[in-house]
Amino acid sequence: MSSVLVVGYDPQAIPGVDAEGLRAALDAELARFAEHGIEAAMTLVAFGTSAKPTLVASLSERAWDVVVVGAGIRKTEQLLPFFEEIVNLIHRHAPQAAIAFNTGGGDSVETAQRRL
Repeated sequence: MSSVLVVGYDPQAIPGVDAEGLRAALDAELARFAEHGIEAAMTLVAFGTSAKPTLVASLSERAWDVVVVGAGIRKTEQLLPFFEEIVNLIHRHAPQAAIAFNTGGGDSVETAQRRL
């Protein structure tokens, strides 16, 4: 069975966002992976926190087939250095994994399928 790790920006770290609602949408997306016969997990990180050890632990958990980096991390210009750090951590700690980029929380399954 294929495995996918989705790396997203922690909704609780976004001011003015309905973190609970966004988290529910992310959980629904994880359920869609199961419907497509894909094992998936999600790691949520935020700039300026313990993102690096959290992400390294998730990347080292297993040999992921694909790591999807969420749009919330890569589309925000101020987060460019953070995005670079995440891509390099994926490259270093999950070198076997394809790296994919979604356009939003609702298309992670299709994003991963492009690389499976």
